[in-house]
Amino acid sequence: MAISLREARIIIEKALDKGRALELKPLSVVVLDAGGHVQAFEREDGAAPGRFAIARGKAYGAVMLGMAGTAQMARAEAQGYFMAAVNGVYGGQVVPVPGGVLVRDTNGTVIGAVGVTGDSSDNDAIAALSGIEAAGLAGEI
Repeated sequence: MAISLREARIIIEKALDKGRALELKPLSVVVLDAGGHVQAFEREDGAAPGRFAIARGKAYGAVMLGMAGTAQMARAEAQGYFMAAVNGVYGGQVVPVPGGVLVRDTNGTVIGAVGVTGDSSDNDAIAALSGIEAAGLAGEI
């Protein structure tokens, strides 16, 4: 199973809705498939233009490592050399902080990841999870 464009659009719409409901700063949301390819992206008015790279980096690290952003950050804190090496392997594209959320299907298989950026990393993760659940999928923060 893969994340469909329809599901990706729902994830983005509902993540942005959650951000507005919580009065977060303008968010940027990316949805990646299981291979780390962009399925969809949106940046709210007022969000910095460089947010795409951050959102993608959060999601990319999650899907490529099979490890959500929260777990990546814990690993980086415990073994900084390991995450530095991982980032070297992936050309500096991994942003190991919350807001990179793994997406699993009903069987528990990783089918992609969502990256949200714009507010605090923890709030970014909350918005991502809201979008994922709205699409009927399971998220791991």
